[in-house]
Amino acid sequence: MIDFDPTRPKWEQIADVLRARIADGTYPPRTLVSEVQLEAEFEVARGTVRKATAALREEGLLVTTPGMGSFVADQT
Repeated sequence: MIDFDPTRPKWEQIADVLRARIADGTYPPRTLVSEVQLEAEFEVARGTVRKATAALREEGLLVTTPGMGSFVADQT
């Protein structure tokens, strides 16, 4: 759980945390990023987590496979 900044959307703040975890190697390439675990960790709704993962997908940091989940993309 993090202390959310009330002046910024929660999904943006979660996306920032996930970006940092990808950058520092906490989430190496091909790691599953579980929406259920993120919901529990940040105590937010699934829709909030989905907005964060969608932003990272647009940036090329995550790859989502239907029926399998979202994974950290290989960085080249």
